[in-house]
Amino acid sequence: MAVDKTTILIVEDEPAIVELVSFTLREAGWNSMAVNTAAEAWEFIQRRTPHLILLDWMLPDQTGLRLLSRIRTDRQLHEVPVIMLTAKTMEEDKIAGLDNGADDYITKPFSPRELTARIKALLRRKSPEHAQNLMRAGTVTLDPVSCSVSLSDQKIDIGHAEFKLLKFFLAHPERVFSRTQLLDKVWGDHVVIEERTVDVHVLRLRKALKEAEHLIRTVRSVGYMLSEK
Repeated sequence: MAVDKTTILIVEDEPAIVELVSFTLREAGWNSMAVNTAAEAWEFIQRRTPHLILLDWMLPDQTGLRLLSRIRTDRQLHEVPVIMLTAKTMEEDKIAGLDNGADDYITKPFSPRELTARIKALLRRKSPEHAQNLMRAGTVTLDPVSCSVSLSDQKIDIGHAEFKLLKFFLAHPERVFSRTQLLDKVWGDHVVIEERTVDVHVLRLRKALKEAEHLIRTVRSVGYMLSEK
């Protein structure tokens, strides 16, 4: 069962850095896409929202800061994690980057190890559902690395959509989500799916979880939640 990998967009015009960063991300198990200009980056993120953006400060067509401001004022994109990559070491520049909405800041030259560590920390902080650690609730265990789900240590068959749904619930236990929120958070609001399709996937998820189906609760007139209580 192939589950969507974390996709990271590299916005950088220096080929040597693009090559190093792409290799580093592949080694860490992430997908990477690279563009050279702010215009190409904007075009890419209109088609497909990446899980994280590595954004160079100096780009051929405009500054990375201008692109960052545009991302932060866009309703669909404002929560995408962004790490600025830059040769600028001045304190004012770091402050300007963070003031404009950057989540983190890495000064060139940087080590691949440092980059990987920063990305992992940011993904964990911004999107618990992208963490790579085992996720558990009751007798259910989900392994994001092998994309498998176990019930009392026995692997179970689970569909792609149900896996994504369960992963999201495990990342946000004891929180109620409406069908609209689940559509947006699990499938992305660019996907055309009707709200009642969420009900179908919840039913399938409960069926797959067998005796642990009670973990997925229906909250009347609101939506669904995962709860061990």
